[in-house]
Amino acid sequence: MKLNNKVVLITGAGGGIGMAASRKFIAEGAKVMLADIGTSVTQQLVDEFGAERCACVAVDVTQADQVENMVNACVAAFGGVDVFVANAGIEGKIASIVDSDVANLDQVLAVNVRGVWLGLHYVIPVMRDGGGGSIMITSSGAGVKGSPNTAAYNTSKHAVIGLMRCAALECAQYGIRVNTVNPGAVETRMMESIENGFAAAGAGDFKAMVEAVTPLGRYGQPDEIANMMVFLGSDDSSYCTGSVYMVDGGNAT
Repeated sequence: MKLNNKVVLITGAGGGIGMAASRKFIAEGAKVMLADIGTSVTQQLVDEFGAERCACVAVDVTQADQVENMVNACVAAFGGVDVFVANAGIEGKIASIVDSDVANLDQVLAVNVRGVWLGLHYVIPVMRDGGGGSIMITSSGAGVKGSPNTAAYNTSKHAVIGLMRCAALECAQYGIRVNTVNPGAVETRMMESIENGFAAAGAGDFKAMVEAVTPLGRYGQPDEIANMMVFLGSDDSSYCTGSVYMVDGGNAT
């Protein structure tokens, strides 16, 4: 098993990609702390696999005390953190810069950027004291290019690539690797919300438009993103840090 007895902490664990990754980590032998805004979904995974393999904690990643508590809960339950997946994120409203509002921008940046920064702030010392590990941040195809009507989201996903590059340089001396995983369009609740937002804005069939410009001609599946996360969390990626890993069907090509 690639992650036998490794301790994995993942935020946004109740979402489509988060749940798929959590299952993959458990299947590869990891002990997983499932963190999300609530525990109604993540508790189901605990009930399925048992408390010796996983546990769950409620966290609002924008709140420093809750993020600190999340990290402490992982250490208390499993003894440390070997792999941290900063995966929690929101899409925000689908609207142009002119038609959007500052409250939307603030909310998206709070979850998608402040939340990642707080996770790094509290996880890095634990990982450093434990002798190293792997951190991955879920960015997006939107983190490497622009698109209309999603400025707040794209900005946040560009920003976490900058955070990753800084953290990779700061953490290399501690044996901590830091990378981003950048999914393209994936069959999840978030993508359905984005599709509905574009449809409401009169943009037509968003899914058909995305598939038409994706070389592989389809949306991805959550498991396909989770496979990259398992790779980056395992020793197979021992010489990988400071990098952006696209999992987008060639859409950014």
